[in-house]
Amino acid sequence: MSGEMMEVHLLAAALRCERSDVESYYRLLSETLGEALPPGVVEVERRARLFGRDRTPVALRVRTADRHLELRAARHGGVEAEIHQVVRDVVISRRTIGVDEWLAALAEELTKLAERDTAAREALTRLLGG
Repeated sequence: MSGEMMEVHLLAAALRCERSDVESYYRLLSETLGEALPPGVVEVERRARLFGRDRTPVALRVRTADRHLELRAARHGGVEAEIHQVVRDVVISRRTIGVDEWLAALAEELTKLAERDTAAREALTRLLGG
């Protein structure tokens, strides 16, 4: 297995570890990678809680040039995932996938970003404990 593919698998495993809701993924992406990712890459949809001021993340979108990865709260707990194929800012297809496949796609996109951006590369290295 090439070094790049090993990193993708390690990143997917790190993201998968004990994450079962949108808020967990949002915290991980915003706290660990948020500063390194270019503006507009991560978008969060929030809803206010009943009788509270906190706005809970209910959907997370990671936007790249050719794909949008969406993770959202499922109706009965857990999360649902989709990949949107994009051409010139127009979504041409949507595909519902499993969370593991979504994480693998996210890891691939973050690895591509890290190849082009030193700050993103350093954030990924910290996330993987390297």
